Parts: sequence; C-alpha cells; structure tokens
Amino acid sequence: MGSKNVYERFLWFDNRARSKKYPNATSLAREFEMSSKTAQRDIEFMRDRLGCPLVYDQTEKGYYYESETFSLPLVYMSSSEFTSLAVARKLLQDLGGGISDEISGAIRKITGVLQKHVAGIDDMDGIVSFHLVNYTPTPETTFSSVLEACAGRRTLTFDYSSPSRKGSVSRTVEPYHLFNYMGTWHLIAFCRLRNGIRDFRLNRIEHITMNDETFSAPQGFDFNRYFDSSFGLYKSGKRRNVVLKFGPDHARWVRDEVWHKDQKQRHLTDGSLELEFPVADFKEIIREIMRHGAGVEVLKPADLRELVRAEADRIAAVYGRSGQASS
Repeated sequence: MGSKNVYERFLWFDNRARSKKYPNATSLAREFEMSSKTAQRDIEFMRDRLGCPLVYDQTEKGYYYESETFSLPLVYMSSSEFTSLAVARKLLQDLGGGISDEISGAIRKITGVLQKHVAGIDDMDGIVSFHLVNYTPTPETTFSSVLEACAGRRTLTFDYSSPSRKGSVSRTVEPYHLFNYMGTWHLIAFCRLRNGIRDFRLNRIEHITMNDETFSAPQGFDFNRYFDSSFGLYKSGKRRNVVLKFGPDHARWVRDEVWHKDQKQRHLTDGSLELEFPVADFKEIIREIMRHGAGVEVLKPADLRELVRAEADRIAAVYGRSGQASS
C-alpha cells in the first residue's frame, strides 16, 4: 500500500485521538479493512517515530492526546525519502562554504526532523560525504540578497569586478536564476548596462543593494535550455561542434563521463574514443582539454586545435627555460 494511504490512516487516527473519540487498533483496522496487527504497528509508528503524544485510556479502551498543542507533520515521508533528506543534509554541511550561517540554521531544522524519524541519522557523517577539489566562498550577505531578489523578482544594484578588466563597474540587474557551478555560486541575470543576459560570479559582487523595483521574468527565458545549450557556462556566440580524440588510456576514464547532454561518442578499434559536443566559447573547453595533457587531441574545429597547440607551446617554453625549477 502506498505512503499516501498510510498517511490517510494517520490522519484519521490523529483526528479521532484529538477529539477524544478514543480510537484503537480494532477501530483503525475496521475503518481501513486491514489486520489488527498492521493497525497496531501504525499506532506504534505514530507514537514512537512521529512523536505523537498518544496515551491509552484503560476505561475507554482507546487512545487520546496527552498534549493538545501537538500537530501531526503535514507531509509523510517513506524511509527512503527520509534517507534522501539525510543525504541532502550532509550535502549542505559539506558544501556550504561561504554561507555557513544560513546553512547551519537549515541543517539544525532538518536534523531535528530526521532525529525523530530516522534511526542512525547521527552515523550519516561516517557513511556519506561530499568534497570539492576547490570552491569559491561566497559572502553570506551577498548570497542572501541574491536569493531573496530572485524569489521576489526584485532588481539588484551592485559593483562588479570582472577578471577581464581592472576596477569595478556599477550594475543594475534583473536576477533570473542562482546556481552553483563546480563550487562557485553564479547569478544569471539581465544586465541593464549591457542590455543582455549575463553571468555574474557572486564572489565578485560588492556593495549589493536590493531595490524596491520589481520586474517580470521574460517568457522566452528557460534556464534549463540556457544550461543545455552548449558546454560550460559561456553561452555567447554561435554554437560549434568540438570533436576530441582521447587515447586508449584516457578513453577508459572518459567514456562514462557526460560532458554535454547531446554528446556523441565513437569508440575506435584501437581503444581510442572520439567525443563530439556543442561549444559556444572556447575558454572553458581549453581548460578541460589541457587537463588531459597529451591524452587528448582536438580534431575539430581547426581554430580550437590551433589555440590548444599555442598554449602547449607556451607551456613547453616555461618548462624549457631552465633545467631547474625557479627559486
């Protein structure tokens, strides 16, 4: 029987116990056409796992609530759903760098619920963990302001420092979507200065102000399509297909990876792997290519191949200047 039907039994029993109609296993079993043993297990679950203050009245031969202020949780969760929530709690703990105060409050509330319903929740730290190789801390005030502005459709004004230029520039934006990409929080917003959708890293935002002005999200913007359009964060420019060839040793590692939802793989007879997917900007993909060193070759397009070759030459020049590391 599904969790919805189980919770209906809880609601029925809760309502009768609250109004002191003294329900018991027999009346519960009769109402829902089940065995008395199953009904008794439901009552014990309500008392022991949901924290219902049920007291048995020997005279009335049924249960009532010792506390009138108790309220049954509005949502019933199965054990697997509670386990998933426990994993989410652990994820918040491990990846909450830079917004620790907000995350700590959420964790305390989640933990309070889980400790009532999930046995061994305190052992979760030894079972599951999440680690990033590197991440960028975000000021809590910035994160909170951006999140509230996204939820309330209110404009933001802030100073933004771009790595491509010195100094900062004042921006007023219409915030659409907040997301975390490889350990760094980003805001997708319409920038009124640039008159277009831009990506802002939260750690580069300063002097943020949430304005009273509200806006309506454009009908044509879909953040799922935005993310799926091409590899990585950079979405400006025309999409072009990139074809990479991984040697046999690297192919064994890459073949199970998803670089893009529309990628195509071709397995070659020598064990190599060709991977093809759309890219709108070469900046990010160059970094990923260089990460695999000589284990990958750019087959297409020619200009990306030339960019990677030039970068490889610059790396060779750095290591070829001296036989010893610089002091």
